Amino acid sequence: MKARIAGTGSYVPERVLTNRDLERMVATSDAWIVDRTGIRERRIAAPGEACSDLGVRAAELALQAAGVDAAELDLILVATCTGDAPLPSTACIIQHRLGAVRAAACDLGAACCGFVYALAVGDAYVKTGFRHVLVVGAEVMSMITDWTDRNTCVLFGDGAGAVVLTAEEGERGILSSHLHSDGSLWELICVPGGGSRIPPSEKMLAERLQYMKMKGNETFKVAVKTLEDSAREALSANNLSVEDLDLYVPHQANARIISAVAARLGLPMEKVVLNMDRYGNTSAASIPLALDEAVRAGRVGEGSLVMMAAFGSGLTWASSLVRW
Repeated sequence: MKARIAGTGSYVPERVLTNRDLERMVATSDAWIVDRTGIRERRIAAPGEACSDLGVRAAELALQAAGVDAAELDLILVATCTGDAPLPSTACIIQHRLGAVRAAACDLGAACCGFVYALAVGDAYVKTGFRHVLVVGAEVMSMITDWTDRNTCVLFGDGAGAVVLTAEEGERGILSSHLHSDGSLWELICVPGGGSRIPPSEKMLAERLQYMKMKGNETFKVAVKTLEDSAREALSANNLSVEDLDLYVPHQANARIISAVAARLGLPMEKVVLNMDRYGNTSAASIPLALDEAVRAGRVGEGSLVMMAAFGSGLTWASSLVRW
């Protein structure tokens, strides 16, 4: 029994924040941002628009595409690091709003790798007998972005993507997933404050520890290596080669990173999905958002071999290989 991706969906907020807008906020320029990252604009949630609001919209479209009613779902997994609240899980809020009365629900935190991690967990539960699993990646990264830090505020945006996994016999479905982490690198990408280590306080707020901190140069090097390694691992596990790939859907963090990985793999850029120019880095939402756009643009067909790969805070990295 395999977990087949039966439907995809995505949603982004209406507000567009361009590089020109950022020029009026911090000392940066459109040319610098595009050259260093490939990002031209990003979407920002409206006041009061929460993670679950984005996730519900993406989930509804995925369910519609799959032809599955929410009441048929056995499990809902939400990959996010910017949930509605510390508790309850955002997945439970989405479960209630969808009317998924039979579904267990929980959040999964692996930052930018969260969706691929959640996809692997969903696949495992399908193999235990679950029939329908909803996997959502939803983020409101603007809530943890320091809009005075020109090194990080240009990178992130808000959005959501979702897939419905359905149990099916045959060749189609998730072929394998490969998950990794190295906690010794946790300081490369982190939000230091707001948890039990550094609880909310006036001092924490004054030091702006509730916002994203990132060591860009170090992260770049690790990202390129781990993305290449995880891609080769997935192909090797299935006795396939780079030439067999029809589509590569990487985490949309930085165009330079993705170009470097594609070059190392010998993968033509025509087979790579890129949408960071319009959305920036949406963390756990980036892969399902890019995947949904590729599906709706007709870039994925029955029998297509699709690879998804990500790296993120933790440090985590992961890949998943799917036969459509």
